[in-house]
Amino acid sequence: MAGTLVSAIRPRSVATSPRAMLSRPVRGFSFGATARVVFSKVLSMLDALIIGGGPSGLMAAIYLARYRRNVLLIDEGASRAALIPESHNYPGFKGIAGPALLARLREQASLYGAPLERGRVISLHHRSDGGFVARWSGGEILVRTALVATGLVDETPNIAGMNPAEVHSGRVRFCPICDGSEALDRRIGVYGSSDEAAKKALFLRTYSRDVTLFETGEKQIPAETLKSLGEAGIRRAGRPVRVDCSADATRVIDTTGAATDLDVLYPALGCHVRSQLATAIGAVCTPEGNLKVDSHQETTVGCLYAAGDVVSDLHQITVGMGHAAIAATAIHNRLGRNMR
Repeated sequence: MAGTLVSAIRPRSVATSPRAMLSRPVRGFSFGATARVVFSKVLSMLDALIIGGGPSGLMAAIYLARYRRNVLLIDEGASRAALIPESHNYPGFKGIAGPALLARLREQASLYGAPLERGRVISLHHRSDGGFVARWSGGEILVRTALVATGLVDETPNIAGMNPAEVHSGRVRFCPICDGSEALDRRIGVYGSSDEAAKKALFLRTYSRDVTLFETGEKQIPAETLKSLGEAGIRRAGRPVRVDCSADATRVIDTTGAATDLDVLYPALGCHVRSQLATAIGAVCTPEGNLKVDSHQETTVGCLYAAGDVVSDLHQITVGMGHAAIAATAIHNRLGRNMR
């Protein structure tokens, strides 16, 4: 529901005036109603608006709150990280589920008084005197700087029998860099038609001899890549028409009627990069939709920064967190001194 903070922890204390809340951190999460008073009715602008509450956005919120900046994070609740059953390449954990990691980051952000609102940012507009007007599902906000951490959405196969539960269970995975090691010596399938799908299949041969590429037939795979697939012993199969899941296997039936039992299926159908908010005000992006940034994570639009999957084609939590630390520090330095 718009206007509800992403929160499961009651605040220890709530300041009684907007000016007091803006001048000192509040322990715990702020409630949505309070945040609207602070950020919609106070005349002074926010130092920074963070759009997106995945790992990158939350890391930026932690940094900026610790820099004692007036910051607000607005999260639509659609982080790609929430789909991770368990990540094993995030530092400091033998394994942690995406939702658990997000919860820890939200809790940490709350410790330093970073307000987290659930809602959707609809548009950004330049102000003639600098900064932006952000229009969102809870109203309008004036901000000096903005950081886009909106990520991407993987294209999910439209195959009979496939549902979101298969993603949450780990039967369907999207990132072999993240979890290919957990598929060691398992029966792996890759579904796609482009050269990228074939490259993903070849990458997964690092972990298993049993790799099958299911082709959509929409694009031809280059002859050189086909040769590499053959040399690697990767089996080629037809387009999947149905997926049947049991406790033992994910069975894929293709257009020929043949059935292949798998332990994990990796779709390789591309993704949609959520960079529209930035490109709508002139930010330049790559043909794939990733925003172009400089060494400080600033886009081609001044005072507009970006971090995470909306920037990088290497979709890794640790990469996005590095972006966020760089961007938050650049924002802090840009805004001028805020001496106590």
